[in-house]
Amino acid sequence: MSFSEQSKILIGTGVLLLIPLIAMQFTDDVYWTLSDFIIAAILLISVALIAKYAQKKIANSKSRYCVYVLLLIAFLLLWAELAVGIFD
Repeated sequence: MSFSEQSKILIGTGVLLLIPLIAMQFTDDVYWTLSDFIIAAILLISVALIAKYAQKKIANSKSRYCVYVLLLIAFLLLWAELAVGIFD
């Protein structure tokens, strides 16, 4: 992966993490700690890197699409579990 691809992933992650940071300035409904931001960054970067790896290694577009969908489902389930504990 080239430097520009890595920087796009990091910039995209930073932009997404600005959403809760800005929301915290205007409302008390959003409250993230530093550990929340770190975990979210790790999750987002991991998903992006796995998707990039799948894009390079899987030639069949249907298989690649399936990997993307499964990756998205896994990400959303993990995010929901960390946010509200849906699997208690």
